[in-house]
Order: sequence, then structure tokens, then C-alpha cells
Amino acid sequence: MSDNKREGWSSNVTSFIISLLGLPWVEIFAEAWKLGRKILRGLAGEGMYEVLEYESTLELIDNKGKIAVFTKRKKVRYLQDNIIAYQDYGWGDGEQFMEYQARPGIPVDRYKIGYKTYILLSLREVKNRGDVDEFNIQWKINDGFLKRDGFWETDVSSRMFQMKINIIFPKGRPPQNLRLVEQNTRRTNILGNDTAQQLPDGRWRVSWEKHKPRLYEHYIVRWDW
Repeated sequence: MSDNKREGWSSNVTSFIISLLGLPWVEIFAEAWKLGRKILRGLAGEGMYEVLEYESTLELIDNKGKIAVFTKRKKVRYLQDNIIAYQDYGWGDGEQFMEYQARPGIPVDRYKIGYKTYILLSLREVKNRGDVDEFNIQWKINDGFLKRDGFWETDVSSRMFQMKINIIFPKGRPPQNLRLVEQNTRRTNILGNDTAQQLPDGRWRVSWEKHKPRLYEHYIVRWDW
């Protein structure tokens, strides 16, 4: 190779290296790292299912708050293959989970972690990604609402698209000072008169809906009565 050609090749290599060093590699690697973390976090937090529709109803049967019935309908779409069980849970004052009923699924285990009680439902069949189930669950609560002020909490532990909460009060004890508390964001919203309606039989129903509620948020309906 002649000296002129060697000098020309060396000059091209030097220019190429300088151009590489001039690129914002730190920024490029930083953005790639952030993207990778987002993807991994998304996969890790995907969970077993997502909730397409959720509606719950808490009915206070008597004026003293000694007996209540809680029902919920939860339509889920599975995000993983080979799912054979569903985990239900709840918490609250008084005796919870009395006369527990669920369909589909058969309760096969019950255990407590912290203040929550978990119930494991065997599906008796294998569910795969994309399958849809609608769970209808009900239980009775004894001595759970004996105070003059009460609350009912709903937490969002899976991605949810639509949520509706109903609370039914007896005819002789309508709710007052209704509020909706978002615990994590520490927000309190006054629920207007349009959220409480008197039913034809005299009972009072409070309803609140939320489209795409915030993941891991705790929504608490509070009242005086």
C-alpha cells in the first residue's frame, strides 16, 4: 500500500471514530435502559387476568347495621395459560364471608394474611390466555356496620376497565354526608344528591362509577347515617 493510500485510509478511520464518539451514546443507552425496564415491569405486572367489568353491591338489611349482604360481579379475561384457580378476598368489621357462595368455582381453601382473608376457588377446568369468565360472588356480614359512620372500600389490584359500586340503605336510615376517598392520592370528593336515589320500596341506593380506575388505588365510600 502506498503512503498516500495508507494516509487516506487512516484519515477515514479517524473520521469514523470521531463521528462515533460524537454521537450521544450515554443518552442512547439511558433511553434503551428505560425502555427495557418499562417492558420488563409491564410483563411482570401483567398478572393472571384483567377485569373487563366490575360491579359490587353492599346492602344494609336493617336499621342497626347488624346484617348486610355483599354481592359482586366480576368479568375477567385471562392473560396467561393453564389457569386452574381464582383467588377471591375481602376484609371488614364483624363476621365476614358468612354463607359464602361463588360461581363458577368451588371454595377449596381459606387463609388470612394481615387484615385480608383470601378464598381460593378451584375452577374445575383449565383456562388459557384470552378466555373470559364472569364471577358472581356473594356473602353475608354480621355486625359489620354498627357505628353511626360507615365506609366500604374497593381496591384495584388488577387492570380494570369499568367499575361500579352500589350501596343500599334501609328505608328508615338513609345515608348522609356521602364522600368518595381515593386513599393513595389522598383525595376526597363529595358525592352529590344525584348519587343517592330512593327505590320504589323506600330503600336508598348510592351508586358510583369509574372508567379505568387507577391501578392499586383504594376507593372508599364513606357515609354518616
